[in-house]
Amino acid sequence: MPTRTEAPRRPPPAMAGRLARLLPSRSRGNLADQLFGILLKAFGLLLPALFVFIVLRIGREAWLAVGTFGWGFLLSSDWNPVLEEFGALPFVFGTIVSSFLALGLAVPLSVGVAIFLTELAPRWLAPPIAYATELLAAIPSVVYGLWAIFVMVPFLRSAVQEPLSERFGDAVPLFEGPAYGFSMLSGAVILSIMIIPFISAVAREVLDAVPRAQREAALALGATRWEMTWQVALPYALPGIIGGAILGLGRALGETMAITMVIGNGPEISASLFAPGYTMASVLANEFTEATGEIYLSALMEIALILFGITIVVNILAQLLVWRVGRRGE
Repeated sequence: MPTRTEAPRRPPPAMAGRLARLLPSRSRGNLADQLFGILLKAFGLLLPALFVFIVLRIGREAWLAVGTFGWGFLLSSDWNPVLEEFGALPFVFGTIVSSFLALGLAVPLSVGVAIFLTELAPRWLAPPIAYATELLAAIPSVVYGLWAIFVMVPFLRSAVQEPLSERFGDAVPLFEGPAYGFSMLSGAVILSIMIIPFISAVAREVLDAVPRAQREAALALGATRWEMTWQVALPYALPGIIGGAILGLGRALGETMAITMVIGNGPEISASLFAPGYTMASVLANEFTEATGEIYLSALMEIALILFGITIVVNILAQLLVWRVGRRGE
């Protein structure tokens, strides 16, 4: 026999009225959603607006130097505030050389650490090493600089620069000249130490994103763990590793205090790694408070604008490469 379905029980009138008062009405809910959406849109537009404001503000302050020196500002190596002769070439040269040299030192070590943590390290050992590596990013740059002055620079001068200068200084231009300690090499080494956490973190993430099926397929075909890592994992993660390296490059380009304390701050262009150098960030930190003339201040602001543009381009390239490896993982 068919069973009779019971009608759903309705709450008592008093309870229904209480629920109606607790639950928001449709109009109030729609208004809250609209306000919440407007607030989020405002937050979303705030950062692009801030970016545009920074560019316009720096460009306005740098316009006098742009109109006075033109493209010669990037091609001249004269920097004489007394005579109001300004050229940014030594600073651009020092920034590029120190950053790329630091990148060459940091990338092999960072990728090696990432491979060890993802492929070889035991489960109990990988988290402490990863945490210790990432902890390097939390150390203030001035602490790096002080450590470099009292520990790293004396070690490089006695153990690296003096032996290389004595044996190869006459034959190799990179090692010629006296070993001052405070040099382009010291600046590159401290930069490499500071960007290792960023590159290794990105490299570890993209290596973890390699599909497990590809690893198991390579091992099933008889590949060793090293062959699987070299022929399967690394090619798959290469765009992401390159993106991490470019992110590290952007970090190196904008570093100020640590490299200012060890690079020597000499506005000359030299082929020797043992000679003092200068970067765009260093000249801003050292001379901005001393800029009394209008053209002097404008020249420093133009250097800041150039550095800002280079950093933005580098970070955009890095983000594009990271997105590419992310799409491949999906």
